[in-house]
Amino acid sequence: MDLLERVRKMATKLIRGLEHLSYEDKLRELGLFSLEKGRLRGDLRAAFQYLKGAYRKDGEGLFARAWSDRTRGNGLKLKEGRFRLDMRKKFFTMRVVRHWNRLAREAVDAPSLEVFKARLDGALGNLV
Repeated sequence: MDLLERVRKMATKLIRGLEHLSYEDKLRELGLFSLEKGRLRGDLRAAFQYLKGAYRKDGEGLFARAWSDRTRGNGLKLKEGRFRLDMRKKFFTMRVVRHWNRLAREAVDAPSLEVFKARLDGALGNLV
């Protein structure tokens, strides 16, 4: 747990009426995500915008699509690249692909960013 998360955890202890709850339950009660989940949420939102063409010039070739005729999962799967260095696993595209491929079809096929945000929050709300 990094410093910012520890400070946040200490701040939630000061909120009256939530003393009996665990840190995760306090965040859920306050409508917040952990910092790690918040970063993932932002990454997935940016990936949605890239894939839907919001950044046409900059986003060209950023993600490699894996076409599949399978009926399960979302229809817009992404390929994971192979790298020898562990450092590259922290790149934006590598952080996003695994989580993107696990999203439900309803979220991936959202007609707008606002709808995607709502569906993504529902999907991430199930994670701790």
